[in-house]
Amino acid sequence: MTFTNSTIAAIATPPGLGAIAIVKLSGSKSLSILNALSHRQRFTPRMATLVSLYDATGDLLDQCLALYFKAPHSYTGEDVVELQCHGGMVVARLILEACLKQGAILAKGGEFTQRAFLNNRMDLSQVQALAKLLESQNANMVKVMAKQIKGALKDFVQTTRTALLKLLASSEVLIDYAEEDLPLNLLDRMQEDLEQIEQQLLKVLEVSRARSAKLEGYTLSIIGKPNVGKSSLLNALLLEERALVSEIAGTTRDTIEEVISLYGSSLKIIDTAGIRTSNDPIERLGIAKSKQRMQESDIILALFDLSSPLDHQDQVILELLQANQDKILCVIFNKNDCPTKLDTTALLAVLPPLFAPAMSLNTKEPCLPLLKKALKPLFEHNPNDSLILATLTQQNSLELGIKSLQSAKKPLQHAELELFSYHIKDALESIVAISTPYYTDEMLDAMFQEFCLGK
Repeated sequence: MTFTNSTIAAIATPPGLGAIAIVKLSGSKSLSILNALSHRQRFTPRMATLVSLYDATGDLLDQCLALYFKAPHSYTGEDVVELQCHGGMVVARLILEACLKQGAILAKGGEFTQRAFLNNRMDLSQVQALAKLLESQNANMVKVMAKQIKGALKDFVQTTRTALLKLLASSEVLIDYAEEDLPLNLLDRMQEDLEQIEQQLLKVLEVSRARSAKLEGYTLSIIGKPNVGKSSLLNALLLEERALVSEIAGTTRDTIEEVISLYGSSLKIIDTAGIRTSNDPIERLGIAKSKQRMQESDIILALFDLSSPLDHQDQVILELLQANQDKILCVIFNKNDCPTKLDTTALLAVLPPLFAPAMSLNTKEPCLPLLKKALKPLFEHNPNDSLILATLTQQNSLELGIKSLQSAKKPLQHAELELFSYHIKDALESIVAISTPYYTDEMLDAMFQEFCLGK
């Protein structure tokens, strides 16, 4: 994708039936194309105007709202026109074709945002936040990315840059005026400032690594021996008959996955195959997949049968849980409507879970409220999440910057200021790359091709 001075056009709304569709133009010819299609010459910037649009033969295409944004005060930094026409599959396409006949070219995916980036209307952190926002499936991610689009991460990078430039300036002063009477405590202040900057960046990196993936949501695996009630639990959580429930052990031979919304985030619930020793090759594959999905999950919810004593199959489940105590563990004791034969006290003594209610899934007891209450702390939105580095590239850039700051400590302690300045410049380059990277045309192509048309 190569940036040119051409005027681009695209339908900005997804295909399909709807009340409204939007056709966007960006470039120097945007206003003249609007003038030609509407048969009028004057449009006030940022004011919606009801117009009739005509094709090249004079046939009426539609009556729509036209918005004109004069450069540089627009999304792309160029003249931009938005045409809000009636929805459907045909009207927007006819208007787009009319724009192309007037000299516009069809925009590629992400080309509007690419122009915004090249015209300094957005920095890299805002572009990446926009990409995350567009693909987000939960409210918490939207809240965080909206703050970053507004400039939260950009401001953080700028503040850090200013602090590092101040350190660099102090170092250069000491180098250039080594013979002058400078403040005796200047080196001490520089060491304090360096330590403070490093700790701030380490905290952001730590939080980013811990929470960036969780903004996408959590995964919960339901495990247990065959016929313990896993599919009934899934159905109770979903309030629908999603999984086949049968008295025959081994009915679920593959994982069944569903996603629910919990506290503005997504929770993927996986009903796994019952874990036991089996000679059935298909069931064994399902059991192996169950163990794999359990290891990939954030939360493990294990079911035990109160109506039967702990057996070998339960012991296998218990060993799996003990081997995965780095995850969030939950237990449900099923079939409390039957005589209790399971020693829950002994089980909980070796496996303290997050919660362990007893219930009967046969009575359709509400499971979701219990689960929601137990998991609520995991999903609570942290206001400091606006500074999360959501991409691996951003985290790597920050980590490189921190390493450069750590390398600068020893030279500063020994007053080796040229070497100190070298490391500070390295740190600056790495951290500034979070929002203003070095790029080539090929890098831009890769960055923006994931965006949809009209964005």
